[in-house]
Amino acid sequence: MAAQRPVAGVAGLTPATARVGRDGALSLRVERRGPRSVLAGCRWTMPLQVLAPMALDDPAAIVSMLNPTGGLVGGDRLAIDVAVGAGAHACLTTPSATKVYRTCSEPVEQAVRLTLAPQARLEWIPDHTIPFAGAALRQRLEADVGEGATLLLVDAFAAGRVARGEAWRFALLDSTLSVRDAGGWLLHDRLVLREGAPGPGLGLAEDRPYVATVVVIADVGLAAFADDVAALDDGDDDIDVGAALLPRRGALVRCLAADAPALVRTVDAVWAFARRRVLGLPALALRKP
Repeated sequence: MAAQRPVAGVAGLTPATARVGRDGALSLRVERRGPRSVLAGCRWTMPLQVLAPMALDDPAAIVSMLNPTGGLVGGDRLAIDVAVGAGAHACLTTPSATKVYRTCSEPVEQAVRLTLAPQARLEWIPDHTIPFAGAALRQRLEADVGEGATLLLVDAFAAGRVARGEAWRFALLDSTLSVRDAGGWLLHDRLVLREGAPGPGLGLAEDRPYVATVVVIADVGLAAFADDVAALDDGDDDIDVGAALLPRRGALVRCLAADAPALVRTVDAVWAFARRRVLGLPALALRKP
């Protein structure tokens, strides 16, 4: 009997008949054409897909990414590659939160690569991720930021289906965020949580089951942006938020929230501050169902 072949075109994967999960890929290219930014290239394979760009009154090409299968399962391997050309402006989002289901096999693996040419602008604003009890997710997000380019990036997650009492019951959440430019590293951040962590107590999410990290890479407006964020949680008992400047070209924001509405409200406010201070643009209201 002939030996089974590995999945075509994907080196190192086990034979398709021996695996649970799917291999999804999404490749987007945004370019500047005259006064507009347009989606110049787009390819995908399930379980990844994009909707047609939104026609909003904004200079960005606004694209919504989605998973029409309803969520991610163990063994899924997803690769997202986004390139924003010189002087172009893209805003990438999702129509809703991403669900990661319980698995008895391998983790979900997602690799995101963002490439910004000189003077490009990219806003990476997906909704938060919800790892169900028993779910396992390994995510790697890498960004290369060109000279004079601006990156606004949100990475947020829930502790699980909190209303069902599933907080912190996922099997694995392993998230790596790396940002660099021609001068070297701007940020390298890694979070690894397993079932039962971080739990209650000061310094361990402080009983807040919703967490967000916001990264802003820019050459202007960073100090004013950090001051705006620092004033956010004054009088708001549902959130804890803080901002700090990176050694060069950037600011980092951490947010803890008591519930999903508080998380969304805070991330939207931080995003609006960043748009105003570093992009010189008003807040963008995404039309989601």
